[in-house]
Amino acid sequence: MEVNDEIVDKITNLARLHFTDAEKVVIKKDLQRMIQFVEKLDELDTTGVEPLLHMTDNINLLRDDEVKGSISRKEGLKNAPMHDDQFFKVPKVIKK
Repeated sequence: MEVNDEIVDKITNLARLHFTDAEKVVIKKDLQRMIQFVEKLDELDTTGVEPLLHMTDNINLLRDDEVKGSISRKEGLKNAPMHDDQFFKVPKVIKK
């Protein structure tokens, strides 16, 4: 499969991205390399190979719930750069 400008434009439109012409050339080369890699995998003989659904045979290995102690509020806040006596304080990032 050959990656052309039309495919790059369609992908950038679907992803709502905007690139310069120079950036599109780089993206086009990268996409072409990715497709060539996948096409190289098509050369492998996979007859008799079962699809891999999970990395291990283990199914839902869950740990037992254990009641453990926790640290106090005072101890949790002692290294915080800003806090009141109850909560961490962070700089405001959303302005109205």
